[in-house]
Amino acid sequence: MGLKYLHTMVRVKDLEASIRFFELLGLKETRRTDHEAGRFTLVFLAPEGQEECPVELTYNWDGDDALPSDSRHFGHLAYAVDDIYAMCQHLMDNGITINRPPRDGRMAFVRSPDNISIELLQDGAAKAPAEPWVSMGNTGHW
Repeated sequence: MGLKYLHTMVRVKDLEASIRFFELLGLKETRRTDHEAGRFTLVFLAPEGQEECPVELTYNWDGDDALPSDSRHFGHLAYAVDDIYAMCQHLMDNGITINRPPRDGRMAFVRSPDNISIELLQDGAAKAPAEPWVSMGNTGHW
């Protein structure tokens, strides 16, 4: 019996803010479907060239009081990046808090506008430890 990965779905409260966040990570919108009868929108985003590995954002038009205040039960999404320091700087420059800085040159965590934990991993070998990351403490939880 075969098995094929399809996507990871997360519920979002502010669709446009969530799309902007994932675009900062380098994901592109690959598909969008509005469901009038169910009053929700599905937006799929994926890294370029990896459209088979999307995250699905589910937005309920009438709000979603069922969303937990902390999405830790979900775990996290993980993405490899070419330069962990450059990505973290790019995110910080765009107002994103680095919850767990890449002090080791290998791993960082950030949170989406809906509190979804995102793990960023240096592709290949870890980068040499460098400032300001080495001295930067954790912010919040990740």
